[in-house]
Amino acid sequence: MRLISRLIFFFFTNLIALIVAAQFIDGFEVSADFVNLLIAAGVFTLINLYVRPIVKFILSPAVILTLGLFTLVINASMLYLLDILSENVTITGIEPLIYSTLLITLVNILLNFSAKSLFQKPRL
Repeated sequence: MRLISRLIFFFFTNLIALIVAAQFIDGFEVSADFVNLLIAAGVFTLINLYVRPIVKFILSPAVILTLGLFTLVINASMLYLLDILSENVTITGIEPLIYSTLLITLVNILLNFSAKSLFQKPRL
């Protein structure tokens, strides 16, 4: 049950992050249709759930050597993979890819941090 609730939470955080990136980053476009936006968020959630951990494990020496900064490269590659796999997302150029990666990462961090603080059991 906890896995399903986490999957739904990741889906909605990715949905919000994609909407924010599409609004604020020129060159990052998500289809305006709501169903296509849901499909793009679902594909991005599945990429982050299944592909990203494998890539992070394989490239963990690079992440360690760069003190975690290589994680941004991994996140950008996952976003580029979303661009390749989903026809609903279009990224035109490297600059929108970098900016959207930073923005999506920031939105996900903020939403995950706020959710952890909201759902944390109070200590007595």
